[in-house]
Parts: sequence; C-alpha cells; structure tokens
Amino acid sequence: MSDFDTAWINCHLATMAGADPYGAVPDGALAVKDGRIAWVGRRADFSGAAAKTVDAGGAWITPGLIDCHTHLVFAGDRAGEFELRLKGASYEDIAKAGGGIVSTVKATRAASLDELVSAASSRLQQMVSEGVTTVEIKSGYGLETAAELRMLEAATRLGAENNVDVLRTFLGAHALPPEFADDRNGYIDVVCSEMLPAAVEAGLVDAVDAFCETIGFTLGEVARVFDAAKALGLPMKLHAEQLSDSQGTQLAAKYHALSADHLEHLSQDGVAAMAAAGMTAVLLPGAFYFLRETKLPPIEALRAAGVPIAIASDCNPGSSPLVSPLLTMNMACTLFALTPEDALAGMTREAAKALGIAGDAGTLEVGKRADFCLWRISQPAELSYWIGDNPLAQRIKNGT
Repeated sequence: MSDFDTAWINCHLATMAGADPYGAVPDGALAVKDGRIAWVGRRADFSGAAAKTVDAGGAWITPGLIDCHTHLVFAGDRAGEFELRLKGASYEDIAKAGGGIVSTVKATRAASLDELVSAASSRLQQMVSEGVTTVEIKSGYGLETAAELRMLEAATRLGAENNVDVLRTFLGAHALPPEFADDRNGYIDVVCSEMLPAAVEAGLVDAVDAFCETIGFTLGEVARVFDAAKALGLPMKLHAEQLSDSQGTQLAAKYHALSADHLEHLSQDGVAAMAAAGMTAVLLPGAFYFLRETKLPPIEALRAAGVPIAIASDCNPGSSPLVSPLLTMNMACTLFALTPEDALAGMTREAAKALGIAGDAGTLEVGKRADFCLWRISQPAELSYWIGDNPLAQRIKNGT
C-alpha cells in the first residue's frame, strides 16, 4: 500500500510558511494523501512510496490563490458610469444621482438564478485559470430577501460547478434600496430580522459584511447588523474607511471582525484597534486604480503594528471590474509598494486569515488542503512582475 496518493518532485516550493523569504524550499518535494498535504520539504529528504509521481519539470509550487473580497455575482455592467467618471463625475456624484450600486440592484433583481450563475461563471473561470482555488463572494445587489438569497444560492452553485471553495458573505447592508429611501431604520430592520435569518436558515451564509461610509451606513446601523450576526454565531468583516474616516474599523474591532477592507482613510487609532483585535487588513488595489484614488492606505503603519495585509480583486461592476488575481498582485506592488513576497502572501496566507480559514489553506503545510499551483517561472517574484502573462502550468484542487 502506498504512503501517498501523489508526489510532486523536481520542483521548488514557495510554502509561504517559515522564516525564509517565500518560505522557499529549492529542489523540493510535495506529497498528497486523501486530498491533504501529507509531506512537504527537500527532495533529498523525501521518502515513502506514492501511487503516482509527477515530475514538475522545475516548476515553482505555491499555495492556491485566495481572492478574499469579491462581488462576483451580479447582472449587467456599468461601463457607462466609467465614461462619466472619466468626464469628471465622482463615485459619490453617480451614487447620489441614482447610479452606482442601485443601478446594479435593478439588473440583479431582474435576473434569474441561472442567468446570475452564467454571468458570474465567466468571471470566476478567469480567476481559476490564474490559480484561484478559494474565493469569497458577497451578496448585496439584491437588497430584498428573495434577491439576496438568489445571489447567495448562485455563489453556492458557482463553487460546486467550478471546483472552487466559495465562502458566501451576506452584504444586505450594502446600499439603501429605493423603496426604503425614507426609512433607513425600516430597512435595517428587514436586514436583521428577515434577510439574514432567512439566509442562515437556508444554509447560504458564512459571514456578514456591511458598507460603513458616508454613502453607505452609519456606525449605529452597522452595529445593529453586527449584533444580529453575532447572535447567529456568524463572523463579521467590514467595508471601512474607503472614502472617509468613518471609524468603522474601530467598530469592527469591538466585534472582533475578521477583517476591515479598503482602508485608504484608516487612522492610526484604527490601525491600533485592528492590531489589538487580531484583524486582517484587506487592500483592494483594483478599486484604488479604477476610481483614480490618490490617498494610499497606511501601509507602513499597518506593518509597524503587525497587522496582516491581504489583497483581493474586489471584482464588482462599479469600482473594480477586475478578474485577474495576477494583475491584482502587480497593482498591489506598483500602487501600494508591496513587495512581490507581500503580494503573494496577501493572496495566500493573509487572505486565508481574512476569511478565517488559515488552519486549512493559504500555506503549503502538512495537514492543510492540497490546493496549490505549479508555475512556469524561475522565481516567485515573476507572479507580480509580468503584466498580462499567465505562467500557470497546473492548478491542483484537493490533491487532483
């Protein structure tokens, strides 16, 4: 009987674990048993029999990429708003005029489950083709119970049909729907007492998010949503400090949220709160680029405080129509001055922390899911260096 199902040899490993840069193991070997990593280390130290041995041809092996913040499920597009912004309109101007999130809500409400799955599949398949093995998908374009549940059901189907682990985040507090324009409290009531419990009862939600911003929801409104999430035993995350310092991060820290995301206007107090609560910062260079922002997130302050930094595509129709994890990594380096090692960690190890799955994914370590990628590169920095190239040689999900 074989010790392992499959072993990969003649490879270099970027384990993203340990003290060495990239957790690198030159001339390494990796073996899988029952969909889990069963051995990882130097090829010279490898022993045991495998039912199948794969010569990796000198490829680098990294953990599978994790996109920890996306809005992949939606209908329609907002290319027209892109043109308006280029002519001088701001994100806030468009939102106040009835565009922005609300326009996507109209299209998404009108779409069937099959239509939502079909549209999102093409976006997800692009990510998969560049090495994504886990993706977070938010609701938030339904803003009514049936449509929100349909989005979360679409996310569930996308995972099953595309061989990807999908974590589903309920984002009912994304925007105020037109029918509640004069009743903010009434809408939050529906989010907390109807939408979220229905999603939980249907088994369609893994975490809860909210948009805390001048054009989103107030601290008090977000607190109500988080109280409902806490009562249901769900982890939390927050869109925070994207357009202003609304102190949402400090609120999220009080609830021990997994992450705060965007963070361009994050204050030193917010950084300290994140560090004390053990939160992960999720930076979204695609939105920064697409909205032509100029205020950078406080990268050095986050580093100094020891806050883990993840990166994600933020794929969405309004502010980050980005479906390339590799381009996301390049943007994180060129726009935010992350190192290539930071960028790869941000889309593997730190992204796993942002989703609460670090015990199961994000590094090449014994016992974790056998989700990894083989790349035709000579050094890991190439994953962030090339623009428009895809050096993926093979994507392994659960060992196959």
